[in-house]
Amino acid sequence: MFGIFKVSKTNELRSISQYIQNMNAMKSQIVFLVILLFFSSCQQKKSSSNQTSYESFRPQYHFTPATGWMNDPNGMVYYEGEYHLFYQHYPDSTVWGPMHWGHAVSTDMVHWEHLPIALYPDSLGFIFSGSAVIDWKNTSGLGTLQTPPMVAIYTYHDPEGERTGRIDFQTQGIAYSVDKGRTWTKYEHNPVLPNPGIRDFRDPKVSWNEVSNQWVMTLAVKDHIEFYGSPDLKKWSKLSDFGNAIGAHGGVWECPDLFPLKDSRGSARWVLLVSMNPGGPQGGSATQYFIGDFDGKNFIPQDSKTRWIDYGADNYAGVTWSDIPASDGRRLFMGWMSNWQYANLVPTQAWRSATTLPREVTLEKKDSEYELNFKPIAEIEKIQGDAKTVSGSAILDHPLSLITFDVTENAFVVTLANEGKEYITVSFQQGILSFDRRNSGIIDFSDVFPAVHKMDLGDIHVKKVSLYLDLSSVEIFINDGERVMTEIIFPTKPYDQVKLEKENPQMNISTITSTLK
Repeated sequence: MFGIFKVSKTNELRSISQYIQNMNAMKSQIVFLVILLFFSSCQQKKSSSNQTSYESFRPQYHFTPATGWMNDPNGMVYYEGEYHLFYQHYPDSTVWGPMHWGHAVSTDMVHWEHLPIALYPDSLGFIFSGSAVIDWKNTSGLGTLQTPPMVAIYTYHDPEGERTGRIDFQTQGIAYSVDKGRTWTKYEHNPVLPNPGIRDFRDPKVSWNEVSNQWVMTLAVKDHIEFYGSPDLKKWSKLSDFGNAIGAHGGVWECPDLFPLKDSRGSARWVLLVSMNPGGPQGGSATQYFIGDFDGKNFIPQDSKTRWIDYGADNYAGVTWSDIPASDGRRLFMGWMSNWQYANLVPTQAWRSATTLPREVTLEKKDSEYELNFKPIAEIEKIQGDAKTVSGSAILDHPLSLITFDVTENAFVVTLANEGKEYITVSFQQGILSFDRRNSGIIDFSDVFPAVHKMDLGDIHVKKVSLYLDLSSVEIFINDGERVMTEIIFPTKPYDQVKLEKENPQMNISTITSTLK
């Protein structure tokens, strides 16, 4: 990812050098630009089968499956120098089907190695979303203190039970690995948490709670959250409920996450992420969050406001990595970069869906309330080279660019375009940031895809805007993550032209050139 994938340890390389041929010069000069490119030799390792030398729209610095369908990130856990990414995966099609857990690892969240599928469906059902932890104390007895087990906690979805009209077809199971996640054994007494008679009963996110000295499971149950406790990851008892009368309720709640976080002054709060479909700010899928306190049993929110982690259309089911070392100290997040309104329809071929940029989550106090910021991880900088400065409208030296500018006025329009007259615009006026993808490229696969998406920035003073451009996505960060919009796009040719329209001649655009290493 971020340029290089290693797939099944093959050494065959795939280049997108044809992307940067035939770029035409632009004549109009309006702005002062600095262009930051992500690649000069953008290469991506590929499988030796089932792939051509180039696949349209394949992101070059975002994670994608080698082939087949992908949706929610699952089981994100760090162990012995590796970031593990499991994900909802159907290897036999590019549309949703019987769910498996795909698997990839990275030492930096920038370059990824694809590993064999970790978990396959079995007699209990498909393998839906969940989490993974390192059982350091071997509370489960599935490993040893010397070799603590990596334990995956996931939802079993019984398709036959669903087909016959039962409502208890989702249960929770576990599997374990004692070889750094390379091979997995399912627990012989699954399920560990039977269904009490609720249709939507899924997506367990598990962590060790020091206050109550037990494992705590955060589970999405229909339109609210239920917390469960366990001493050993095998026997679970219900602790409490949250969310029946708070937050957004436009659809089913999914993919929760619960974790503590400290602000820059060391003040700690608990954060609860909850995805929901439909009902997001742009329609369809989105993820809300709550900040409050958790006493090992009950979650108490600071207020009743609805807050979103991302105000774009295409960031869903995101969760954070477990077991990040204390010496690192960051809370690291990644989401699925799509929307259930059209996820099965987007115009890709051998693969479908990507993840967002990995992001660091920080807790910020604003007046008397706390909010979250999401900024790209620092590791991204390892593929960045020297900045390039140009005057006026500009030709992008490469279609994979980071475009940044300091805002010195209350209105602007940034346009990214290609020679085929396809374009997107990011505009800011009267406190509203808008993203227009109605002319972005291929849009006819969905009636709702061509749209203008808006984000009300309220009293936020916009000082900096950063646009991370890949072949089929744009991620917009306001003030290094105070607000975020994530959007997918499908231009028939890469955008190679950028233009800023504004009134203040001192307002500059920056783009930076990066070389993949």
